[in-house]
Amino acid sequence: MSGTLYLCATPIGNLGDMTPRVVETLQKVDVIAAEDTRNSIKLLNHFDIHTPMTSYHEYNKVEKARQLVGQLLGGQDIALITDAGTPAISDPGEVLVRMCQESGVPVTSLPGPAACITALTLSGLSTRRFCFEGFLPADKKERAEILKELSEESRTVILYEAPHHLVQTLNCLYEALGERRITLCRELTKRFETVFRTTLAGALKYYETEEPKGEYVLVLEGKSRETKRQEEIASWESMSVEEHMARYEGQGMDHKEAMKQVAKDRGVGKRDIYRYLEEAKEQHGE
Repeated sequence: MSGTLYLCATPIGNLGDMTPRVVETLQKVDVIAAEDTRNSIKLLNHFDIHTPMTSYHEYNKVEKARQLVGQLLGGQDIALITDAGTPAISDPGEVLVRMCQESGVPVTSLPGPAACITALTLSGLSTRRFCFEGFLPADKKERAEILKELSEESRTVILYEAPHHLVQTLNCLYEALGERRITLCRELTKRFETVFRTTLAGALKYYETEEPKGEYVLVLEGKSRETKRQEEIASWESMSVEEHMARYEGQGMDHKEAMKQVAKDRGVGKRDIYRYLEEAKEQHGE
């Protein structure tokens, strides 16, 4: 019988957020797989946990995951922890989880702190619909594609960023998305927790003179439906009625349905569109 992989959330700053269930699990498993054993030993010492550790991180995630799955299949129970927060969120733990599922190894998650959710609840922005983007890609082409997608995203967007890349990322967001409200969170749950509610332009202005410090969670306002609507109206106004009709007919609508949709887009009656098209036909001698 195989062992179980336990995904154990650890504090993102305040040790008081460690749950008794996580402490108990870390004490009883056979091995703890940690992102950085040098950081994690401090946490384990604080809670008097003496379970053996092994390193599992971005640079050994595939090879080491195979090894850990082998140990699990051999009956060992293993706990996975990251430096802070919930494993497998913007973290190599997702590779291990996938391999476990493919091998039939049971996986369970012990809930606890997550920087993305903590920041979202503090942001003052909409929490009803949101998406998590993690770190923007380093590759310029891939980053441009992601930014293009985010420019049309109506949900609240959560991103992570390191201090030395913060200003560059804010610039990229401002150029691709235009002005948006944003909340920048750092030192979450710690003594000097900072929640900075501003706009992209305001943030860029602020960091002209202030040096970014600490890891950041950026919570960004999504594109409003009203903005989308205004952009659609602007694009329709730049089209002729014929082009507008061709757009919908090209999507598979029949002629009557296309007229109905064009009329709705333009805020006029269907008869107005019909009359315009008939007059255009007469002018062209059709």
